[in-house]
Amino acid sequence: MPSPSIVRVLSKRTVAPPPRPRERIPLTCWDAAMLSSNYIQKGLLFHKPASSALQVVDHLATALGDALLHYYPVAGRFATEQHRDERTGAVVGCSVHVDCDGQGVEVLHAVAEGVTMADVAPPDADVPRDLLAQFFPLTDALNYGGREQPLFAVQATDLADGVFIGFAYNHALSDGTAFWDFVNYWASLARARLGLAPAPSMPKPSFERWSPDGGVAGPAVLPCADVSELIERATPLRLRERMLHFSADSLAALKERARDELLAAGDAAGAAALTRFQALSSLLWRCITRARRLAPEKETACLAAINNRARLRPQLPQEYFGNTIYAIGTEPARAGDLLARAHGWAAAAVGRAVAAHTDAAIRARVAEWTTKPMVYTHRFFDTTGTMIGSSPRFDMYGCDFGWGRPLAARSGRANKFDGKTSLYPGREGGGSIDAELTLMPENMVALEQDDEFWAGVTPDAPVPTPHKKA
Repeated sequence: MPSPSIVRVLSKRTVAPPPRPRERIPLTCWDAAMLSSNYIQKGLLFHKPASSALQVVDHLATALGDALLHYYPVAGRFATEQHRDERTGAVVGCSVHVDCDGQGVEVLHAVAEGVTMADVAPPDADVPRDLLAQFFPLTDALNYGGREQPLFAVQATDLADGVFIGFAYNHALSDGTAFWDFVNYWASLARARLGLAPAPSMPKPSFERWSPDGGVAGPAVLPCADVSELIERATPLRLRERMLHFSADSLAALKERARDELLAAGDAAGAAALTRFQALSSLLWRCITRARRLAPEKETACLAAINNRARLRPQLPQEYFGNTIYAIGTEPARAGDLLARAHGWAAAAVGRAVAAHTDAAIRARVAEWTTKPMVYTHRFFDTTGTMIGSSPRFDMYGCDFGWGRPLAARSGRANKFDGKTSLYPGREGGGSIDAELTLMPENMVALEQDDEFWAGVTPDAPVPTPHKKA
């Protein structure tokens, strides 16, 4: 395995959108709550392009400048404003907004000499965390740092036989849905510039923030004189990560097993509502709980990040460019009961949590947050729970910048903790899913001995290598 400390940054440049009138976009409750979290760190692995490395970086930067014409808030910075009591003049709170003044994003060019694609994405093995961490800019950055740091940065790292494109994106600016819409539009512009595809339709991202009453959204006011008072940096943890593949057939089998168990238990409604997501979540929740060796009376829950756009009434458009996610959770279950009950019971519990996340439930949570504003920190994550983030619906493998589709999707160290799983689309498509699972080392060792878990995992295939000419 190559040394994990050989990535060298060769150059850095700033890319800005075309000049436009200055604009302010307030961070509302869903956005402001993210200020103490890390940047989104997602990356894509590609075969080595035919063009020279410098031409590739120039190509990415030029297309990115074109994309920022429509996604100009990505090139902004955060700015804060104090709110004072009208009578006493005392500071009663602080808010944050996006200052859209074309400050720019960063594009870095790096090289990892001697590192191959197989080193970056080894099949059926641990994720090389130390190596991957160097493929992402703004390492360990917190979202509140968007006052001085770019809200978006990209690093193109040359490998011996490929290239890794690592994105660092401020999560207080928007969620993963909006992020991947932006990246896919950028990629479509890049293909069009090479004459490989027609120019894409002009995107219509909606920067107007949602308001519960349907009016103009005001900024979320946090209970502090300076937002830095609420920011906490998590202590780095010893963790292991595995990328686990679930084929469409494997997921169908998991779902059918849960369905049969629910029908046998007389829960026809639960069986009818089953999804592949519920079946996979059940497997993860039960097997992670078993690997942790929790005391039978210890309570645990399965939580998942869920998109609010289609659940609100009226619905928010897909193009809503901001955060609109919540973590929903099952009713707590005692570890002993969870493991004694069938796979189908846990899948149905996840289904009930999803079904309960209605427009009324969302609005109630917004009202509760407004009464007592807060930001998410590491202390909000339950060490006995299983957390599922990201989404297999994100079009990661559609990001072709002009030299072919990605071969693998990976992430950095950001926002990782014991029991966190991020779901990605499977490389071969067809409804397959890849799960990025993070556990403490001793818990991963126990999971590796879990027959129920590995019966559902599909052996991963090596990253395909380009055919050599004779």
